[in-house]
Amino acid sequence: MKVKSNSKLAIFDTFKTKDGNLTGEAMRQRSIIRILSSKTNPAEKTRTGISKKIAKGQGNIWKNIYSGIFRDLDEIFLPMNIAEEEGRLPLKRGPKALQEKGIPFYHLTRKGVLIALSIKEIDNKKRLLEEFFSNSDPNEKKFEKIITNLSNSSPNFIYLIFQNYVRAFCEDKITELLPFDLSKLKELRDETLSIQRELLEAFLLLSKRDREDTITFLKEIT
Repeated sequence: MKVKSNSKLAIFDTFKTKDGNLTGEAMRQRSIIRILSSKTNPAEKTRTGISKKIAKGQGNIWKNIYSGIFRDLDEIFLPMNIAEEEGRLPLKRGPKALQEKGIPFYHLTRKGVLIALSIKEIDNKKRLLEEFFSNSDPNEKKFEKIITNLSNSSPNFIYLIFQNYVRAFCEDKITELLPFDLSKLKELRDETLSIQRELLEAFLLLSKRDREDTITFLKEIT
């Protein structure tokens, strides 16, 4: 039995009987988002290119996972506006009609970039954060400066915010990801973020000596 949301986006789905391990579907979707979020060449962002890249990392045969990649893109990522066609690559072989039409390759939409920021194994988050806020609306801009500053000093904290935000969407607690509105998290009364806020508020009230002792204590337990 697995814990699965009603949403089609399955990046946080886990097996209940395997200590919270991610399902194969969750890992596949995360891998697709990771590839589309990178500055890789267009040939690696076609359905076949994505399949080959994931299969190589798994030591698998790409044709064995192609159908899953096809379904994720055509039935989930494209309809949900997580990814979109970026262009088409010409074909030198195959049916003439297909040669003329070309093979589509994809990239993440702004919504997809937001989702990518919630995935731990994606390591180019600074660039993605800049890309996300480069097209933000005025209401979203109010979060930009503080999130950008904290991403430099406390990257794991910012990752946790994005993770909790997107997870809430996957669990149908948030109806839509955009516009980006962190006040939605407050409505969910997230315990982890509440604890961190409480710690920060308490830390600011401590004397310099007590702050140093607190930091030493936290280093001992983390």
